[in-house]
Amino acid sequence: MSEVLATDTQANIVITLTAANEIQRLLKENQLPDTAGVRVGVKGGGCSGFSYSLNFDHKPASGDVILEESGVRLFCDPKSMLYLNGTKLDYTDGLQGRGFQFINPNATSTCGCGESFSV
Repeated sequence: MSEVLATDTQANIVITLTAANEIQRLLKENQLPDTAGVRVGVKGGGCSGFSYSLNFDHKPASGDVILEESGVRLFCDPKSMLYLNGTKLDYTDGLQGRGFQFINPNATSTCGCGESFSV
């Protein structure tokens, strides 16, 4: 199975400009190759049933959905995309902490920390 370059009608994860800038900074800081991107996904676990995953990956895996927005490449496996389609990835740097945040319209409930959700 080969990689899939998504179009707006197939899959959509929005990356805010703040998140894109932070991802680009981290890619450069870690001296990752041009083929690198951010792997987003969903795995079972967490206090609400599912938890988000966010990591750097050197290249997409076979079958990945690949999204490109604001100069950032996202890699997502098709099963995770079912849960993440329409999600906004943001980055906050405020008084309550800093980090990446998933704003997922598919989640019916989330835990207090925002790291897990249910559908």
